[in-house]
Amino acid sequence: MDRIDKQALQVAKEVVIKFIEVGRISPANFGEHFKTIYDDVVNTIAESRQTGDDE
Repeated sequence: MDRIDKQALQVAKEVVIKFIEVGRISPANFGEHFKTIYDDVVNTIAESRQTGDDE
């Protein structure tokens, strides 16, 4: 696992935890939401790299 993958996992984890804290996600369906959020983070990173955006 490279640095980008680790960072994507960390970001997805933080987003899901925040959603649980505010009641938008239940801990019971964490897995379903985590995969969706992780995929979105990875896709965003990939798109950013393709367009050359560094921010």
